Amino acid sequence: MKTRSILSIGGKFVKKFLFMLISLFGCICAMAMVNINTATVRELETLPSIGPVKAKAIEDYRREHGHFKSKEEIIKVKGIGQATFGKLKDHISVEDSAKAPSAFSGSKPKYAVPATAIDR
Repeated sequence: MKTRSILSIGGKFVKKFLFMLISLFGCICAMAMVNINTATVRELETLPSIGPVKAKAIEDYRREHGHFKSKEEIIKVKGIGQATFGKLKDHISVEDSAKAPSAFSGSKPKYAVPATAIDR
């Protein structure tokens, strides 16, 4: 008795199903929003029209001015105008910025830490 692989059983149907499944996964990954309040420079570079220079400018703006309060505020970043914002607006978010830990806040942690560890 010959054994058959799963691809040879149902042939075209299985191949089409696998292709659709892989395509769907790719679309879901591509549609992920980037939170501009918490994204790293590398994550910012995945956005349309954002390269290393603009990603660094976003990070610098965020460090200087704090979290973005709206998507539109990104236009205040040097090098980002209306045209770039038009390409970005469907790919960025500022949600949960109040809950997101800020690497730039400089505040002490809000979780239990022995006082001697903080005072050092």
